[in-house]
Amino acid sequence: MWYIQFTRKPTTVMKGLGRHRIPYINEVNDMSGNHPDMDMTMLSALAEPNRKRIVELLREGPLTVGEIADQLGIRQPQASKHLKILSESGIVDVQAEANRRIYKLRPDPFQALDSWVQSFRRIMEERFDKLDDYLHELQNKGKN
Repeated sequence: MWYIQFTRKPTTVMKGLGRHRIPYINEVNDMSGNHPDMDMTMLSALAEPNRKRIVELLREGPLTVGEIADQLGIRQPQASKHLKILSESGIVDVQAEANRRIYKLRPDPFQALDSWVQSFRRIMEERFDKLDDYLHELQNKGKN
């Protein structure tokens, strides 16, 4: 059984959503204690299309704010705002070099996400195996 734990304050990640502020989703756990580190702020941050595109750009390697803005066709302040949210949600790291900020992806949140998705994949594979067994059983009954 799954549950979602909410805190009382809205998250800063949700500031860009305007009037429709959503409570901060702290984490998603299953009752057996698996995947307690799956933080939903990552999914909330990636729900915005420009932030998802930024993450896709950073897959290829570190980039400056200006490079990201140029490749996305947005202004630098917009790119900075999205990068700040990605940084606050733990998706990217920033390194200051002189007057430039260089952003790169952090592997930890993606590893946690992959582990969480894998748990669903295993459950679905088990269900498909049971369905396959049932269908074979029905075929064998039809032959007799």
